[in-house]
Amino acid sequence: MACDDSKFDVVLRELGLVEYEPTFAAMRRFTDSRELDTPDELWLLQHQPVFTQGQAGRVEHLLAPGDIPVVQSDRGGQVTYHGPGQWVLYLLLDMRRHQLGVRDLVDVIEQCLVTLLDEYGIAAAGKADAPGVYVNDEKVASLGLRVRRGCTYHGLALNVNMDLEPFTRINPCGYDKLQVTSMARVLSDPDLDIVAVGQRLLAIVSAVLRRRRVPA
Repeated sequence: MACDDSKFDVVLRELGLVEYEPTFAAMRRFTDSRELDTPDELWLLQHQPVFTQGQAGRVEHLLAPGDIPVVQSDRGGQVTYHGPGQWVLYLLLDMRRHQLGVRDLVDVIEQCLVTLLDEYGIAAAGKADAPGVYVNDEKVASLGLRVRRGCTYHGLALNVNMDLEPFTRINPCGYDKLQVTSMARVLSDPDLDIVAVGQRLLAIVSAVLRRRRVPA
């Protein structure tokens, strides 16, 4: 009898503008409670202003956080900023289901971002020694993951049309003087439609994961 593969489809959730800490806790609960047949999920959202420190985060990279809260996270990497105008996509995946290792998943995420940016006429690329996606050496997207029980959570952050000033209050991703940009800045388009960008990001990533999924 054929197995029902539909339960292994990718569930897409659009959560709007949300606080970081409750969302972080929800990701951990989801990952800790999932079973072998729990569908993978993608959560597309924006965060209220927050600096998050990854597991490798060092206090000296927080230069002047000011009134923006700093939250300790269990993702990989160092400090970054999340805020309105930036799409965050959390990937809650069973890596075995997609035959992915951590490096493979990083490559998949980066290529999805490069594909999206190319659709908008932006030439971007990843860097072998610095995860993320860059436009002329300026970072436009960052990523950080955590693996527990063979499953991932956390994911990527794409700067679309946002206030970039908070990045000057930190050493982004632990790099002194790393320049950060956004799609709107690269395109010189202050009216860039963030909703349309988010829909394409979700469509591109989910399509790639569905193609890679191993049948149940």
